[in-house]
Amino acid sequence: MKTEMIGLPLARRIALAAQGFAAPRPGTAGISHLRRTVERVQLHQIDSVNVLARAHYLPAFSRLGAYDRSDLDRLAWGPRRQRRLFEYWAHEASLLPFDLQPLLRWRMESADRGETGWTGMRPFATERRAQAMALLARIRSEGAMATSDFETHRGQSGWWEWSDTKRALEWLFWAGHITTATRRGSFERVYDVPDHVLPPDILAIPTPAAPDAHRALIERAARSHGIATERQLRDYFRQPPAQARAAIEELAQEGILIPVAVEGWRHAWLHREARQPRRIDARALLAPFDPLIWERDRTEHLFGLRYRIEIYVPAEKRTYGYYVLPFLLGDRLVARVDLKADRAASVLLARSVHLEPDAPPDAHDALLEELSIMATWLGLASVRVGQP
Repeated sequence: MKTEMIGLPLARRIALAAQGFAAPRPGTAGISHLRRTVERVQLHQIDSVNVLARAHYLPAFSRLGAYDRSDLDRLAWGPRRQRRLFEYWAHEASLLPFDLQPLLRWRMESADRGETGWTGMRPFATERRAQAMALLARIRSEGAMATSDFETHRGQSGWWEWSDTKRALEWLFWAGHITTATRRGSFERVYDVPDHVLPPDILAIPTPAAPDAHRALIERAARSHGIATERQLRDYFRQPPAQARAAIEELAQEGILIPVAVEGWRHAWLHREARQPRRIDARALLAPFDPLIWERDRTEHLFGLRYRIEIYVPAEKRTYGYYVLPFLLGDRLVARVDLKADRAASVLLARSVHLEPDAPPDAHDALLEELSIMATWLGLASVRVGQP
């Protein structure tokens, strides 16, 4: 099979186009734009940090500009007739289009057997299964419930203080016995059985054979990446190496994936429908959990930016800040900005700005414009920026 040579600048543009950065932002982003964005990137990762905005809101803003966040809430947790997304473990905890649910049942079945999921949850697949099934029976009979609704959880507090009830519910979630009906309060997950949340036509789809599901997931990852290594393709939906490799080989034999050589990557794969634009004129602030940059080695290779999130680093040891967003200008990452939404003062704080050595002269002005757009989108009255 002939290997095509692709230069690093073109590989970068292919990756950006696949992620939705080749097209200009719409003047007014509506729910149809939002749906297309989710379908393009396949998932919006969920994270508990809310120093700026919940992580799942940010990728759509990066690609569309200001949009109504309540539109995403309706797609994710709104009335059943309006919903188009469900929660599950994909890359991490994520919002996903409904049609991915059958393709992830292999993971649910594996969790149901106690083979996957966090160690503290696995006993509920075997010796403590009856406890979990009792919780499931209550949800089925009484309706949607959060962990805090169960008497056995009361007295626990905090994100990381997991009771046995919470662990059992999360195992039921991993195993597909329950899903998220909505979120409430401090973003607490409210569980319900899939029959009450997911569309009947999705639930009626026969479960694909595991190799077919892995093949479909790799193909979707390749579309969303445009160009990627084997490890990057399997990382998108966190697929096992052997199954991902077999899927890639099959897709290559069918001509869907094309082997390419890119400087710094020994082997890479190009989706046959990937766009190869001559120019990218994007401008975007990228959340740490944006699919364009969440695989840090890929980010460093394509953009020359070594990026690490420093939330868990002591303040005095941080290099760039607590919640740092890289700034995309054109087809390069040209700056990093540590952001905080000071909601009490109605100010978007850029606590520090670090320009990259090769940042163009207009990078700081372009960043200020983007920060102004973000502040308005977040309902904040002004922007306060530290010195570059």
